[in-house]
Amino acid sequence: MSLRTTMTTPEKNKSDKTATSRSVSLDQTQLGASTLSVHAGEQRQKPSDAITDSIVTASTYTFEDSQSIIDFIENDEPREEYGRYGNPNEKVVERKLAALDAGESALVYASGMAAIVGLLMSKLSSGDEIVFFDQCYHRSREFCYKHLSRFGVVTHQVPTGDFAAMEAAINKRTKMLVSESPTNPHLTCIDLEQFVALGKARGVETLIDATLATPYNVRPLEFGVDYVLHSATKYLAGHNDLLAGVIVGSAEKMEEVRGLRGIMGGISSPHNLYLLQRGLKTFELRMQRHNENGQAVAEFLSEHPRIERVYYPGLTTHPTHEIAKRTMRGFGGLITFLVKDADWRQTANVVDRVKIPRIGPSLGGVESLIEQPLLMSYFKQTPENRLKFGIPDNMIRLSCGIENTQDLIDDLMQALDGE
Repeated sequence: MSLRTTMTTPEKNKSDKTATSRSVSLDQTQLGASTLSVHAGEQRQKPSDAITDSIVTASTYTFEDSQSIIDFIENDEPREEYGRYGNPNEKVVERKLAALDAGESALVYASGMAAIVGLLMSKLSSGDEIVFFDQCYHRSREFCYKHLSRFGVVTHQVPTGDFAAMEAAINKRTKMLVSESPTNPHLTCIDLEQFVALGKARGVETLIDATLATPYNVRPLEFGVDYVLHSATKYLAGHNDLLAGVIVGSAEKMEEVRGLRGIMGGISSPHNLYLLQRGLKTFELRMQRHNENGQAVAEFLSEHPRIERVYYPGLTTHPTHEIAKRTMRGFGGLITFLVKDADWRQTANVVDRVKIPRIGPSLGGVESLIEQPLLMSYFKQTPENRLKFGIPDNMIRLSCGIENTQDLIDDLMQALDGE
């Protein structure tokens, strides 16, 4: 698939009120991911003539006189009013993220969870239903089952990739189909063409959480998905130093989502947005190394005698490898594997013996991270629930950073061979 795009100028996004004639004009120019990451959404010549965007810390934006307020309202003038509704740093980052995902409009939130909550709350009403594939981030599942249900929204979970089961769960009240691709932590890739075809045939909108893929490896909107979600905390920001989330879609579909965000207030601070914009500048370079490290480390683990199984879509042994190969440019830096004949303590010992990856949640940063899902995310779950969600005691999740590949392999080798 093509992962180059014709960039849409900011002026064409009706929800973007900060775009001006000084914005970068890149119409009809075929641009690669690094060029978009560096330049998309930014003005060619910035205030104070600085090459970087200034951090605008204002919560309130003033008007010259009363007529200026009337002009702003009647003419939809491109300026800010109040920080909860928009910020100049936010608009630059949103245009950049929309360009990377080949979308018309992006909406940045304070976190990935704030983004999915904001989207679902803006699109669903009491009595509506949604259908999830069951391999998903446990907090997304918890929000739907524990909190959306209080407002009369029904969530159905069906086996991941089982489109017959998903179709059977759709009825006249169904408003959205939801999936990750790849999923976390099993890294199952979804047939996006089939996912979209089902949604369109039944008149149901579709959402793909592509956090693990990133816009570098797959662009769900190009397949016809209605909304793409990213926890920008991960690969997009890339430095384990901020929280952010983003929803990307058409300008028309995103308008009501933007309106509700202005009411709920799940926004990012100007400093946070500056860090996200700065992190995005090296997005393609980082993703190339993440992809290289992920593939090499997964191949090493798949050959190691202490490893029972490796979940990585770049391996031919992965159940959805053919889908991944058809739809993705690369396969990312996240790897999940099972330690052979190990109980949870023996598995924890492997985690504790590594010297380069840090032990912690999250993924997608320049530093490698390692964790045991049993302890990090499912410790309070019953063994039956862990089995239901596919989380055995001997599972390890490794997020490869941008360290040198052989160093990571050597470190894993000594950790696995330590007993």
